[in-house]
Amino acid sequence: MQTFFVEIKCKLGKTYDVASKLADREIASEIYSTAGNYDILAKFHVDDDIDIGHFVAQNVQSVPEIADTRTIITFKAF
Repeated sequence: MQTFFVEIKCKLGKTYDVASKLADREIASEIYSTAGNYDILAKFHVDDDIDIGHFVAQNVQSVPEIADTRTIITFKAF
């Protein structure tokens, strides 16, 4: 199992729409609104054979109200 986070910058006024669409897709284990350079932080778990780049492009960046993303790949939980 691979765990990673995606920071999501939304188009102005669209944070709640993006969060709802991600929740409806049932692909993120946790979705948080944040302050700072990004509007949302989402946590994902995928099987080891899944390509994270393709997963993000197809399942996250395909939400039209998303302006930018930054993926953070994790190695170990303590």
